[in-house]
Amino acid sequence: MTGEALVCLRCGTSHAADERLCPDCGLPLVPAGGGEAEVTPAQAWARKVKPSYAVGDLVRVVTARNLVEAEFIQSLLLEEGIPSTLRRTAGFDVPEMLAAGPRDVMVPLSGLQAAREMLLEVELLSTSERAESPLRLAGWLLVAVSVVGAVVWGGTELLT
Repeated sequence: MTGEALVCLRCGTSHAADERLCPDCGLPLVPAGGGEAEVTPAQAWARKVKPSYAVGDLVRVVTARNLVEAEFIQSLLLEEGIPSTLRRTAGFDVPEMLAAGPRDVMVPLSGLQAAREMLLEVELLSTSERAESPLRLAGWLLVAVSVVGAVVWGGTELLT
């Protein structure tokens, strides 16, 4: 390669000719004067994904009622830079080729919180689908144990 400067197609910053990837975006650099080549749908999708949201195991963020709703949610997430994939919800006996039946929208663990906040913002995620905090669960468990203890103690007092 000649001494021609390279540019990132995503953020537009110029880089030295010896660099291959943009340090900010992680995308391959292209010659500055070469013009932009035709972008495939897969490349366009990859350019929208924020690398910080693409780390970790896949977790369910929401369950859509059907394929069309799931794909709509998927496109909303992608506009925020959050990658996602769809999985047929377990327990539903509908052929895979049909759009009917619920789908789980799965996101990487690093994008889970941002996905939940975005879906709450557009009112596609109910507050009941929010993850319960461990302290809140421990509090409810303590209340339940206290109630059971009071009932047992009261029962033993009545028997004596």
